[in-house]
Amino acid sequence: MTFSIAGRCARTGMLGAVVTTSAMAVGSRCAWAEAGVGAVLTQHRTDPRLGPKILEALRRGSPPETIVKELAAADPNLKWRQLAVLAASGQAAFFNGAMITSIAKGQVGRNCVAAGNILRNTAVVDAMVETFEGCEDQPLAERLMRAIEAGDAAGGELKQLKSAGLLVVHQQSFPFVDLRVDLNPRPLVELRFLWELYQPSADSYIVRALDPDRAPTP
Repeated sequence: MTFSIAGRCARTGMLGAVVTTSAMAVGSRCAWAEAGVGAVLTQHRTDPRLGPKILEALRRGSPPETIVKELAAADPNLKWRQLAVLAASGQAAFFNGAMITSIAKGQVGRNCVAAGNILRNTAVVDAMVETFEGCEDQPLAERLMRAIEAGDAAGGELKQLKSAGLLVVHQQSFPFVDLRVDLNPRPLVELRFLWELYQPSADSYIVRALDPDRAPTP
């Protein structure tokens, strides 16, 4: 009941992910990212422990394909999970558990990986990847937003969406963007609203943290 995409900006090295679902509070459970390391999505009978675990494996230098294979061999519960893993290098992999019986798909694209389950059709995932690849001139957060909006327009999931989250990291230990819609009948519309409000101030929040003497006066 979730669709999502993780992406990398080749120009800036930013990493991030965006996700939406028909359950509440998806942003706190499914999307993980660390600057210079990678981005991870874990969904369908979600185990939030997998996010930090996969990031740790990426930090050690394991390729996404190897991480997914090793998890599948070691964790019998992975048959219920869907994963999307993106390394800082742009390498990516996905996993669809055998117990996912709904329409589901994962796809690796150029500097991105998308996944979805309980979908209306597999074109949802295709649309996310195609859209992300087609707007490389845009900031990463905007590319992710356009991608997930395209997935929704292509059919989305079977149930009404209720929550969404957008996460982008860049250089610092804290996120560049971390916006969440926890319960809303139109979460992607609300997430778009939040992102457009936040975007003009995103860089200034970094300045406030690193060099408050130079921070603009509110």
